Amino acid sequence: MSSVIYLDNNATTQVAPEVFDAMEPWLRGGYGNPSSAYRLGREAAAALAQARDRVAALAGCQSGEILFTSCGTESINTAIQSALALDPDKRHIVTSAVEHSATIKLCEYLARRGYEITWLPVNAAGHLDMAELEASIRPDTAIVSLLWANNETGVLFPVEEIAALTQKKKTLLHIDAVQAFGKLPLVLEGMGAQFVSFSGHKIYAPKGVGGLYVSRRVKFTPLLRGSQEEGRRGGTQNVASIVGFGKAAELAGSHLAQGVDSTLRDRLESSLLTSILGASVNGDTVRRLPNTTNISFEGVESEGALILLDEKGLCCSAGSACTSGSVNPSHVLKAMGLSNDRARASLRFSVGRFTTASDIDRACEIIPAVVAKLRALSPAGQSVLAA
Repeated sequence: MSSVIYLDNNATTQVAPEVFDAMEPWLRGGYGNPSSAYRLGREAAAALAQARDRVAALAGCQSGEILFTSCGTESINTAIQSALALDPDKRHIVTSAVEHSATIKLCEYLARRGYEITWLPVNAAGHLDMAELEASIRPDTAIVSLLWANNETGVLFPVEEIAALTQKKKTLLHIDAVQAFGKLPLVLEGMGAQFVSFSGHKIYAPKGVGGLYVSRRVKFTPLLRGSQEEGRRGGTQNVASIVGFGKAAELAGSHLAQGVDSTLRDRLESSLLTSILGASVNGDTVRRLPNTTNISFEGVESEGALILLDEKGLCCSAGSACTSGSVNPSHVLKAMGLSNDRARASLRFSVGRFTTASDIDRACEIIPAVVAKLRALSPAGQSVLAA
């Protein structure tokens, strides 16, 4: 795997060596159930408490406000359905057209169950109209659920402004911070969101562990009932993975303290825009994650590009990993007004902690060659070259 140029860190990250080392004892001798009263159980419970403290530190909140889940999708489902349970008469949800599929699929399901969903549009840069958001919130709105950072384009929503608005409207707010967590400084204490969701495998922890911030000031209804997590999430905790999540959060905090760096992303993006005719960035190039760029290559089909790039040992994506089997163009790019052709010609590149300058240099050689090869094979691509 050392020869792979991995530029798909928004899909998942590799487990950091320090995270693996922190987990290993809990996969061997530390097998106690954290709900048990004997020493093995108490040790496991203490490890969970330490992990909770570390995740809370990265989130900027109190430890008791962190609930461990299996993934970001569970966290999103838990937050939204808890809000709906609070007042059954409130059957309206506000979200956006560019959310992650976890939110979209749940809202589509709820619409079939009689809930009304307002799907807020975005402009060509991927941003919301805040006046439109304000106008969409009604007395029967149960919750507003929006992304912090878009998983495909990296575009950031103004969460502080959104939170101030929902507070004024006295409406619950859920923020999907799966992509923002560990990449941007978060201070949830006092921000105004009642729920914020995270996922471990986006910050160099293993897959299968996530978190949900639940404000201590909001009433909460669990999705999975049981005695664990203070009665807020049933099911024996995945101790090893939670320990890994805590260690990953600690590492992320150290990296954020050194400053957010977009150097490698910018280097890749600048090189590709310079060397490839008809290449353009999708979405806002300023208010976005420091590791993400989404670029369309006119006259190229992303499906074919992904195959050839994979053959060259380069990993990227055409959108969310959760929708990679779809034949449809990205719903995010379509919502931003891109044509089907341009949306299908787009690739997402997301660098990570283990991306090196040499990886970027090699990518800047491979990607233009692949684009040129595909264009030579298609009439649309040849028209770009002839222009």
